[in-house]
Amino acid sequence: MNGSPTSQNPELLRRLLRAKDRMDAAPHEDWTVRQLASVSCVSEAHFARSFKEAFGVPPHRYLLTRRIERAVTMLRDSDLPITEIAFQTGWRSLGTFGRVFRDITGEKPSTIRVHARAAARDLGSVPACILSAAQRPDLRTSVLEKRRRPTSGKKEP
Repeated sequence: MNGSPTSQNPELLRRLLRAKDRMDAAPHEDWTVRQLASVSCVSEAHFARSFKEAFGVPPHRYLLTRRIERAVTMLRDSDLPITEIAFQTGWRSLGTFGRVFRDITGEKPSTIRVHARAAARDLGSVPACILSAAQRPDLRTSVLEKRRRPTSGKKEP
């Protein structure tokens, strides 16, 4: 197959969309590949391969995208403490939330909150769906790969 979603069976795509819809509806839940494969009525290995082929990212990375998007929205639109936002978006550890958030967005949650609120005032007339798509984190590169990249200003041991 050439990796194009159109190269997959339409019935399989419908099944994969069921799993994707479940993750979209409840990104705060701990979705295992086993659960998602069950929703799609395929084996775990087939689900993982097919999901990545259809949507361009593995299921876990897709879920991380949804969690970070939700966290950014909550940081922008609420006064909830960052700890509460972390737990409400499905993270069990504030440290893990902060580290993954920085790895994906390049900034700390508190910095994102300040920038997002300022941008929201400037972009008040742009539809939320357009803003959400434009601000979606790029997770085509894994978090571990991003962490391994040398950054300017940091000394390597």
